[in-house]
Amino acid sequence: MRKGAVMAIQVVGIPRETRPDERRVAVTPAVVPTFVKAGFTVLVESGAGTGAGFDDEAFRGKGGEIAATRAELFERSDLVAQVRTFGANAEAGAPDLELLRAGQVVVGLAAPLDAPEASARFSTTGATLFALELMPRTTRAQSMDVLSSQATVAGYKAVLLVAGQLLKMFPMMTTAAGTLTPARVLVIGAGVAGLQAIATARRLGAVVEAYDVRPAAREEVESLGARFVELPLQPGDAQDASGYAKALGEAFYRRQQELLGEVVARSDAVVCTALIPGKPAPVLVTAEAVERMAPGSVVVDLAAERGGNCALTRADEPFVTGGGVSVFGPTNLAATVPGHASQMFAKNVSAFVTYVIQEGELRSDPEDPILTQTVVCRDGKVVNPRVLAQMEEGRAA
Repeated sequence: MRKGAVMAIQVVGIPRETRPDERRVAVTPAVVPTFVKAGFTVLVESGAGTGAGFDDEAFRGKGGEIAATRAELFERSDLVAQVRTFGANAEAGAPDLELLRAGQVVVGLAAPLDAPEASARFSTTGATLFALELMPRTTRAQSMDVLSSQATVAGYKAVLLVAGQLLKMFPMMTTAAGTLTPARVLVIGAGVAGLQAIATARRLGAVVEAYDVRPAAREEVESLGARFVELPLQPGDAQDASGYAKALGEAFYRRQQELLGEVVARSDAVVCTALIPGKPAPVLVTAEAVERMAPGSVVVDLAAERGGNCALTRADEPFVTGGGVSVFGPTNLAATVPGHASQMFAKNVSAFVTYVIQEGELRSDPEDPILTQTVVCRDGKVVNPRVLAQMEEGRAA
């Protein structure tokens, strides 16, 4: 990033989210003083925090200013922080492109690996785009990691969704009417969402099993009181240099499906959380395995937005199989707990913005992975190597 490529960053703008099911807000009143202390003016579109429980007065009370219209917000802001930028909100977010200008900075979720063509379209505005889902999984970047913070919410809420639909209660109970056996829950994927799902299911009293392709996940799974499911497979290197899961071969996935099918069939509920950045979600649970589950069982697939880990998943279209198993594929669970989800997202955003913008200027350091890996568009071009590779792959297909 060459010095002078953007204007001085003085005003941080927080627009209202426009995706229909999005209730979060990128900055909450509690973190406004952090921005003010760092020398920024915080401008909030009227009503931006309403869905998360924060009214305009709450922002004013912490030192923020209110913009009456979206046009005013974008016109006055040097940096715009959103939960979902255009790339992650292609339909409802398209009008925002008309409001952007060269020199502005936009920070938020952008889905650049899933929708690289949207990044190309964004680049024509001349604004600089930082995609927070590209944050490296490093100790220094931990406070800025929105994927982890929002996955925590999703993992928790997935188990509550199961509990509300399952025909059984989670804990073992001894009553005058006899003893009730605990529900058996299988969690697939022991990343942040999976670990939170394990912890929540255990707190509710379920017997929990968990599977992850990474043998190193065993320790974390067992520390939460779950049994680690070990399959006789050799995944090799299942994690990339940034700490994210890597795609494995088709032969490996077929064998994995066969072995997991036995565990799925004996479970009352399955929570799927396995994702690979920029790739379709691996199908780990076959239709046959789901049909072998007992009537009234539940599958919640947090990978639904990228096709799902379950072969029967339909994004945001819950349904019941012929065998009586309910399958859910929610794509935005974090937004169903908008208060706390926004609180965590805002902390991530404030940590990132105050890191990359110092003394009113965008930092320039080609050796800093936080800067180089999260920037997608700059000076009218897509500059991120991973996004460019996705675009090339799409053209080749």
